[in-house]
Amino acid sequence: MEETGNNDPVKKEGQGQVISLVVKDQTGNEVHFKVKMKTRLEKVFNAYCNKKGVDTNSVRFLFDGTRVNGSSTPEELGMEDGDCIDCVIEQVGGC
Repeated sequence: MEETGNNDPVKKEGQGQVISLVVKDQTGNEVHFKVKMKTRLEKVFNAYCNKKGVDTNSVRFLFDGTRVNGSSTPEELGMEDGDCIDCVIEQVGGC
């Protein structure tokens, strides 16, 4: 494990701060990820879908009720440690 304190290697410039994100599905199941603030969320989404065995095109990811683009980073979205991303099944249709 990484040490914490004044000489925390995680906070050194160039490394980027690491936060914990939770991806929650519609049934309430949660998967936890540790990601750097500058990591594209696409990596999290792909890892989640591989773990759950679902196609990435069949689900959508929402943060604070807004759809998240895979090219976005936690830093761009103002995410903090412990934030939750909702995973919902895409619904097509409607007249």
